[in-house]
Amino acid sequence: MKFSEQWLREWVNPEIDTQALVDQITMAGLEVDEFESVAGEFTGIIVGEVLSVEPHPDADKLRVCQVAGGAETVQVVCGAPNVRPGMKVPFAEVGAVLQGNFKIKKAKLRGQPSNGMLCSESELGLSDNHDGLMELPASAPAGENIRDYLGLDDATIDVDLTPNRSDCLSIRGLAREVGVLNRLLVEGPDINPVEPVHSDVVDIRIDAPEGCPRYLGRIIRNVDLSAETPLWMRERLRRSGIRSIDAAVDVTNYVMLELGQPMHAFDRSEIDGGIIVRWARSGEKLVLLDGQEVELVEGTLVIADHEKPIAIAGVMGGEHSGVAEKTRDLVLEAAFFDPISIAGKARHFGLHTDASHRFERGVDPELTRDAMERATALLLEIVGGEAGEIVEVHSEQHLPKSPVIELRQQRVTDVLGLEIDRTEIEEILTRLGLHVDKLTREGWKVHVPSYRPDITIEEDLIEEVGRIYGYNNLPVTEPVGSLGLREEQEAVRPISHVRSLLVDRGYQEAVTYSFVDSKVQALIDGDHTGIELANPISSDMSVMRTSLWPGLLKTVAYNQNRQQSRIRLFETGLRFVREGEGIEQVPMLAGVVTGAQNPESWVNGRRSVDFFDVKGDLEALFELLGITVEFSAGEHGALHPGQTAQLHKNGEFVGWLGALHPQVQKKLDLDGTIYVFELFLNSILSGYVPNFKEFSKFPEVRRDLAIIIGNEVTYAEVQRVAREKAGEFLTGARVFDVFEGDAIGEGRKSLALSLFWQHPERTLNDDEILTWFGAAIDALKAELGATLRS
Repeated sequence: MKFSEQWLREWVNPEIDTQALVDQITMAGLEVDEFESVAGEFTGIIVGEVLSVEPHPDADKLRVCQVAGGAETVQVVCGAPNVRPGMKVPFAEVGAVLQGNFKIKKAKLRGQPSNGMLCSESELGLSDNHDGLMELPASAPAGENIRDYLGLDDATIDVDLTPNRSDCLSIRGLAREVGVLNRLLVEGPDINPVEPVHSDVVDIRIDAPEGCPRYLGRIIRNVDLSAETPLWMRERLRRSGIRSIDAAVDVTNYVMLELGQPMHAFDRSEIDGGIIVRWARSGEKLVLLDGQEVELVEGTLVIADHEKPIAIAGVMGGEHSGVAEKTRDLVLEAAFFDPISIAGKARHFGLHTDASHRFERGVDPELTRDAMERATALLLEIVGGEAGEIVEVHSEQHLPKSPVIELRQQRVTDVLGLEIDRTEIEEILTRLGLHVDKLTREGWKVHVPSYRPDITIEEDLIEEVGRIYGYNNLPVTEPVGSLGLREEQEAVRPISHVRSLLVDRGYQEAVTYSFVDSKVQALIDGDHTGIELANPISSDMSVMRTSLWPGLLKTVAYNQNRQQSRIRLFETGLRFVREGEGIEQVPMLAGVVTGAQNPESWVNGRRSVDFFDVKGDLEALFELLGITVEFSAGEHGALHPGQTAQLHKNGEFVGWLGALHPQVQKKLDLDGTIYVFELFLNSILSGYVPNFKEFSKFPEVRRDLAIIIGNEVTYAEVQRVAREKAGEFLTGARVFDVFEGDAIGEGRKSLALSLFWQHPERTLNDDEILTWFGAAIDALKAELGATLRS
């Protein structure tokens, strides 16, 4: 927020210079970005009065002027298009020095003497406007130093406030802070009720009390909006970064800067019936004051009359109902809007206004009446008119309640690291406007005023005490603590191991948005409905992802469109699934593979990656993690029906592996066969605890067999049966050949495998091996319908 130092010092004036004031504000937690003089460096400029204007005899664009203001009337040659007799302007006399050490001397312009210069705003360093002379009010006293008349010995201070300090988005709030820091009283303008002189009132109805718990309106009749805003007000607005528009708008902006309450003025003749505060209806449109037409969405709080919306509440008014020079009757409004109801609405429509900036952060709910009275008094003073009664509608149950917080003296000492006198703590709290309602044995019960919505817990109060006491006054202490070893679960592998292995196998880690296109997500994961965002960044990022595949596949498309055909990506992140009234956030590991098996090289073939390449990557990962995962045929709506595997660990479903379904791939405009996998990260990271086992010193025994089984029988089933029946000293079962053909028979396959036995303490004999080998063969025949291949 920008503000004028002079304006602040009218409220509270500590005996410190600008630099000290800036440092003080910054150390209080209100960081000052910059400060600068409101005008350039110049001397010798006074208020001048143009007495007459004549054409230059030898130049069409120049005028010969007679100017009074100094010791005598002098002739000045001027080229400004707006110069005219009777106007008051800044006049640089001979001997004056302008910015850049430019000295004004007597001169001749096309043969005509010129003794001085009439100045524009840019020549005074007030703005970049150099289109014409700066026109001063007719009441400006000729001959007075322009610095004194405009109060240019002033600085504009720009404070970068954190979102929680909305109470300082006004001169009143900043003055409170400076007053507390310097132990000074704050004296603002007197705000007295304006007596109504007519009985006209505006009909107000609140249909959305949860969004607008309080709304005030007042009719001011017979105003003259052709009246010019006083120079002092225009200057204060300019120094606060706000452009002067007309008297009605300027007054509402001025009150917003002074007190912190955004306001708005409507043209009464453009309001049909009364005012209704309600939620927007789908499809309603509104042309805003900046000329932009927006389509309102449900959930947007609007100010409407009985026929149509006339403003987006807390953001911007509508063009149709805005005031203009022809306006004769005003409807002045002041309201308290719930910050949550206003948050994000301005950004949704591509706007950011001073009003939305304040309402989003929180405005004092008790400020509306004071602001209404102050604005009314200023308007009557500037544009005249007749004020009516203030109509107030409010919902007490929806207005925020000021908390009462218990503050413990010992807790203050523990947090700040020093003991502050009890009386000083009470004084700091009182100077801040906090009311110490009740003293307790341990401390105080503190009532928080309505203008400090940021104070809600004990630590907030301690922060206020430390801030006002002075951060520089707190002792420098080094933290002391005993750092014990953190307990690690050996069975749980760190995720860094997963990342390292996949990178070693040629994958690259991707990080994609948690927001995805709802259409793509429905295509990929039709079993879950995505959680819609209230204010999505764009239409293709409108829901929270229920799978990591949409983001990875979008990345594949991005790379393929840039002639990258070999792609191996993985990502770890959360998926978001609605569970009842809550949202379950599940850590996932997902990957996508397409293109050649190996990078192009003269030593590598050009074979494309297949299902078993990706399966091998996952098996290597599971071996690293120390877990056993079974692959079985499955069905998934986004995967190819013949190349889809479900993954189970100890009977628990842990993920999917498969080729993307051709129809899905076509809709996503992807090239080549795309293989994807997705696993529940927490399920696969838990493995076994490593333990030592001595290697056997005795020989290993191997027996081979070939069996014929049905194609529907998986090797995992064969291995399971063999391990169960081949004895406790079986150390391995390995397949070394698979054959299918006419000699085997349709629908059947030959599987050749080796079984290995080894005893840890002795040599196994042939009888034992034959017994276990025979038991395994018998079990394979009985359970899987296998026959020995001769």
